[in-house]
Amino acid sequence: MATTNDLKNGLVLNLDGQLWTVVEFQHVKPGKGGAFVRTKLKNVLSGKVVDKTFNAGVKVETANVDKRDMQYLYRDGDDWVFMDTSTYDQVTIPNAVVGDNARWMLENQECIVAMHEGNALYVELPAAVELTITYTEPGLQGDRSTGGTKPATLETGAEIQVPLFIEADTRVKVDTRDGSYLGRVT
Repeated sequence: MATTNDLKNGLVLNLDGQLWTVVEFQHVKPGKGGAFVRTKLKNVLSGKVVDKTFNAGVKVETANVDKRDMQYLYRDGDDWVFMDTSTYDQVTIPNAVVGDNARWMLENQECIVAMHEGNALYVELPAAVELTITYTEPGLQGDRSTGGTKPATLETGAEIQVPLFIEADTRVKVDTRDGSYLGRVT
């Protein structure tokens, strides 16, 4: 248990049986009435964001979420197998938890897995990953970096937009948050 004075960004709360992460908070002391804390909370499982106000000094239940450094090993049917890099324990995580991150994951990829009471909540990838383009239309003479874009297929099977001069077998850096092209890797 914690009070509203202990709230900080990244803290995980257990409200009504659901886990919520504090995205932002603000202590407000109006001229009249009691102080309160205005928060923006994100549901850990669904990603839904809500605004919630707490009276100052109210007790809130915190959840113990353990973020572990893990390495993605291989895919086993609809499940993904990860290894804890400190204990070498293997953990099987369902496809629903990995979700959209699967588009950017290669075997031996380092990531962070959030665990709560032995269950995986979500997989957090680095902000950018380096992947190889397996297929894209060939570039034409005169295509410049300031020109348009074309679709390219990555080694994971994901498709992104790249500048016209990029060719197949080029290593590129991709933003895992929105799937945008960040540049070539030399």
